[in-house]
Amino acid sequence: MAMLNSLFGKGKQQVGDVEFWHGHERAGWLMKQGEFIKSWRRRYFVLKQGKIFWFKSDVITPDSVPRGVIEVNKCLSIKGAEDVINKPFAFEISTTENSMYFVADKDKEKEDWINSIGRAIVRHSKSMLDNDQGDYTNSM
Repeated sequence: MAMLNSLFGKGKQQVGDVEFWHGHERAGWLMKQGEFIKSWRRRYFVLKQGKIFWFKSDVITPDSVPRGVIEVNKCLSIKGAEDVINKPFAFEISTTENSMYFVADKDKEKEDWINSIGRAIVRHSKSMLDNDQGDYTNSM
């Protein structure tokens, strides 16, 4: 039965063991440019445990299915992009695969998203965790 439930989207939809429906680090509405058809769509975004999820609705339950997920440990940079796409309150997330553009409703929201995602990138940076093999016990 569990297999049938997972096939048909019933039951808790955990992505990488993240319960995205509560206790998020940041959440809110942003415009996102489509990956293939480059139209702009309003989506509800949730940042939690190193992942950015987006949904069609802001009513998120254990049964909600994300429209997409970005793993922040694959993010190379996040920066303002008003000049790049000629839209106010725009920002860009560059990953190892591509660049994605987002537009907030206000400048403060844009800055808050950039700061929140930037902090998440630092916290979940695979290269920082993998390279931190030093012995700090004999530093003097």
